[in-house]
Amino acid sequence: MWVLNNVASTVGDTNQRLTSWFLRALISRASRICPTAMNFNGGSMFRRRLMTVTELAGYVDLIPWHRFGFCASNSAIFKAVEGCTKVHILDFSITHCIQWPTLIDALAKRPEGPPSLRITVPSCRPQVPPLLNMSKKEVGLRLANFAKFRDVPFEFHVKDDDPCLSNESFVVLFESLLTHLTRSELDLREDEALVINCQNWLRYLSDETKLNSAHNISLRDAFLDIIKGLNPRITVVVDDDSDLTAPSLSSRITTCFNYLWIPFDTLETFLPKDSSQRLEFESDNSHKIENIIGFEEFQRIERLESGTKLSQRMKNAGFFNLPFCEDTINEVKSLLYEHASGWGMKREEDTMVLTWKGHNSVFATAWASTELED
Repeated sequence: MWVLNNVASTVGDTNQRLTSWFLRALISRASRICPTAMNFNGGSMFRRRLMTVTELAGYVDLIPWHRFGFCASNSAIFKAVEGCTKVHILDFSITHCIQWPTLIDALAKRPEGPPSLRITVPSCRPQVPPLLNMSKKEVGLRLANFAKFRDVPFEFHVKDDDPCLSNESFVVLFESLLTHLTRSELDLREDEALVINCQNWLRYLSDETKLNSAHNISLRDAFLDIIKGLNPRITVVVDDDSDLTAPSLSSRITTCFNYLWIPFDTLETFLPKDSSQRLEFESDNSHKIENIIGFEEFQRIERLESGTKLSQRMKNAGFFNLPFCEDTINEVKSLLYEHASGWGMKREEDTMVLTWKGHNSVFATAWASTELED
């Protein structure tokens, strides 16, 4: 730690800034293991802020980390629901529905007219950045107003948790939610095209098998089994392309540093070292470092798996890959032209991958619940 302390700097270059957050995470871990010696109260060392909608939009637009997934997903969804007059989206994401105005706008421009659109979101959400200063119902009202402005018939629903579990962890809340993901409780209708959207979500579902569970499978696999049973027209999965499932701390530290170096490095290309926007973005990413390094077992909720591993998991669950069409590829390329030249895009078998200086950053995949006819 002494060596790291001599290297770390919150206003230095990319490696120095990232090292400073890793040093804090290691101190946090040591404090939990030996709180008396470290004089530590057991709480998090990392500040978390509540954003306004305007700040959230700026956060998302800063680099294409989220917009890549939004663009690929929306384009794939738009194509999948061609000709459909009613669409229902089950949205499992951490970005407070900021993805949907773009899709609503695209649907409003359909030559045959827009479909009626329903969006259902779970009330439970992992307490990770970005955090918003308004409720899901308020978000829904804003979306409804925008949809009305674009003449798109719209409904928004929040799937509430059991009130008896309001103080429980996200894992407990989501385990409870799984029991309510049924056709009747979700009010799924035969004349609707069902869409499942998973943006930066699966990583927070434990990949560890629960030996005392009824079916002896992980929460992640149980979720995939349930959504496949709903028979969606398309399931979209987007997440960061890194593997942080290793039980070894040293392995996780190395992988995490290489993976989070990417957003830290891209900010170096266009923001001053003392930029408040840059410092806040880096601070928002620090929770990942703390959780990956500072916690173990079920307290370690940041459990990313690579696009390759995820694709195999989807196939094991019985899903069939939907290749992205050329229109989607071109839309993503147009998006990347708005950002620094270091960003790129490539296709790897079942996935489309966002890259920074050749390094994989984010993957996007689309899946059907039944095999497509040739």
